[in-house]
Amino acid sequence: MTKLYPLALVLLLLISCNEETDKKPLSAPEKIAYAHGFENWDKIEEIQFTFNVDRDTTHFERHWIWQPKSDAVTMIYAEDTVSYNRASIDSTVLQADKAFVNDVYWLLAPYKLVWDKGYEYEEPYLDKAPISNDSLQKFSIVYVGEGGYTPGDGYDFYLDQENKVKEWVYRKDNDTAVCMKTTWEDYENLEGLQIATMHQDETGKFKLYFTGLEVTASETQTP
Repeated sequence: MTKLYPLALVLLLLISCNEETDKKPLSAPEKIAYAHGFENWDKIEEIQFTFNVDRDTTHFERHWIWQPKSDAVTMIYAEDTVSYNRASIDSTVLQADKAFVNDVYWLLAPYKLVWDKGYEYEEPYLDKAPISNDSLQKFSIVYVGEGGYTPGDGYDFYLDQENKVKEWVYRKDNDTAVCMKTTWEDYENLEGLQIATMHQDETGKFKLYFTGLEVTASETQTP
């Protein structure tokens, strides 16, 4: 039988305590991101998706190929193809990049809560969801400062008990009179990423959805 002497036992207890204190509790944005598989992001090599919008009888779409590690982006829209790197954006690709930021926000908004730094948020609290009227946790953010393409915009995320987004509200310039409400539904698991592929308003006449989703991942995550 191995004996633990008092000094060795004290050292083991101290090490154990330090390991516990080193693990900081997740913030509200981190909880939401990890509920959507954010821990798998580092192994993602490429994402392809088509961003679709149906409004009444009209249809709009554009296709994206994104390699997150290098930030290389290709947009395919109608007869045009635009390729660029987000590390060097000039006036020739500015409009394409604005479209990319918009479309990726719809695709990966829970992850943007970790990536983006220029916003303020309120801790979640129980509230009535705007479309389903379900009692969900409401988490609100507002972008502050002058950074980004849409400073001043606000978002309300409505979360279930697992911190998965079920609905949200977009507030242009943080104005409750100018907003868009949609669902988050038809989640798919792609290499561990939990992605809502359908968003629609309360009438069902507006639908924003993703098709052609392909996610390529490496076998090991980046250290």
